[in-house]
Amino acid sequence: MPVFTALTTLPDEARAAALGTAMERMEPVPVGVGVFELEDGSGLWEVGGYFEAEPDAVALALLAAAFEARPFTVSELPETDWVAHVRRELAPVRAGRFWVHGSHDAGREPEGCVPLRIEAAMAFGTGHHGTTLGCLLMLEQLAAGADAPDPRRIIDVGSGTAVLAMAAAHLWEGAAIIASDIDPVAVEVARANLEVNGLSGRIACVEAAGLAHPELAALAPFDLILANILKGPLLALAPDFAASLAPGGHAILSGILTEQAAGVAQGYAQAGFAELSRMDLGDWTTLLLRRSG
Repeated sequence: MPVFTALTTLPDEARAAALGTAMERMEPVPVGVGVFELEDGSGLWEVGGYFEAEPDAVALALLAAAFEARPFTVSELPETDWVAHVRRELAPVRAGRFWVHGSHDAGREPEGCVPLRIEAAMAFGTGHHGTTLGCLLMLEQLAAGADAPDPRRIIDVGSGTAVLAMAAAHLWEGAAIIASDIDPVAVEVARANLEVNGLSGRIACVEAAGLAHPELAALAPFDLILANILKGPLLALAPDFAASLAPGGHAILSGILTEQAAGVAQGYAQAGFAELSRMDLGDWTTLLLRRSG
């Protein structure tokens, strides 16, 4: 089945969001609409729709004019099994002792490394992105430090594929670990990854928004919180993380653009956290924090 995309840009977040909402009422109805800020420093927002039939060119032109956006560019995408394509194309990633790979590279791990097999499917976290890689390297740094902690209760918030939870399970074998995500698809992907890595009995998976789940409350207070999400949710969760983290406990945060890192660190300082370390990989920053007390 062919897939058509219709993309435009405009320099205003509010108008971009309104345009995205208006696109959802088009005929034919798009199967998906996305609104994203471009990461090139231009200040532009991209609005895109995905259609199973060629979209109405007149309707798109009227929408672009109404919201003062650039004319839409319409393209037909070739039929591609994107999951299979990604599995073939993604090379394994070495992050400290960890070797993150797909099924096509199973059994090829270098000597002395810890293999983590990830079938990403529709969940985030293959180790290739600077945020996931930064978190894995920061976990390694935390575990290898002179005053390395021995966390007994660990949570991976917004866990995606659960790659961070699995890495933590290898670093701290006796810890109770729980992986949570707001997306039910991600939770199922995480469970599948735990199964193929032989960790189903070590890590629990729950669908939850933030820390709002009885299983999470029952395990708290945590000694280590992992959260590779985005700046907005991270700042919103700072009070909850402070309330759910044991005094002296650690948090590893990412999903933060480098220019956002100072603001996130300041928000967490106000919530009672001290910054211990910062790692920049490309445009992304990972923070290691410790709760005061």
